Amino acid sequence: MEREPQTILYVPMIRDMAEYDRPRERLIKVGAEVLSTAELLAIVLRNGSQGENVLRLAERLLAQFDNLPGLARATITELTEAHGVGPAKAAEIKAAMELGRRLVAASPEERPHVSTPDDAFHLLKSEMMFLDQEHLRLILLDTRNRVLRTPTIYVGSLNTSVIRVGELFRAAIRENAAAFIIAHNHPSGDPSPSPEDINVTRQIVQAGKLLDVDVLDHIVIGRNRYVSLKQRGLGFERA
Repeated sequence: MEREPQTILYVPMIRDMAEYDRPRERLIKVGAEVLSTAELLAIVLRNGSQGENVLRLAERLLAQFDNLPGLARATITELTEAHGVGPAKAAEIKAAMELGRRLVAASPEERPHVSTPDDAFHLLKSEMMFLDQEHLRLILLDTRNRVLRTPTIYVGSLNTSVIRVGELFRAAIRENAAAFIIAHNHPSGDPSPSPEDINVTRQIVQAGKLLDVDVLDHIVIGRNRYVSLKQRGLGFERA
């Protein structure tokens, strides 16, 4: 029986693209701020894997790791498990991410300020409101309410049997944070706090008093809206 000829999909390499479409040449001509995140990452990676140009590789990695925050959190081992990424590319990604982190640390005047629940929501909403699992993050703040980091502490259902309050404060102490705001998302899109949310908040606030770290608020993020437990007096003592 005669076999049907296979169709080979041709994927153009960067060298085959018009010069004005190549990420590195575009950066030189129009500036880094105009390039997409995928184009910037493609410049860091320099070349793709077999049968895939570097821009497609960059796009795939951003999708696989949930954009830059996910890439920044990924370990070398996790990165090298991605198709097309070896130890050298993984090291290049981690180096670029660490340079960005150090730039923010070296320029405290450029760090965002978070003084209200609305500030906290706008800082995290683009990363958190479309997640398909619950993520608990902290907004770590210095004495002037400038953001130090926004680490993810837990992924999964928020309940007292899973959450270890000490993990939250360990992250705060490691960054020498004066205070923090808790944030987690509801994948359903409804930010109404559950009884478990309130119970967890109460435990964290009580621990903060013992450890002399201010727990300023706990916000629950839904689709384009949020709830501040502090404003509603849920888990916090009313002033």
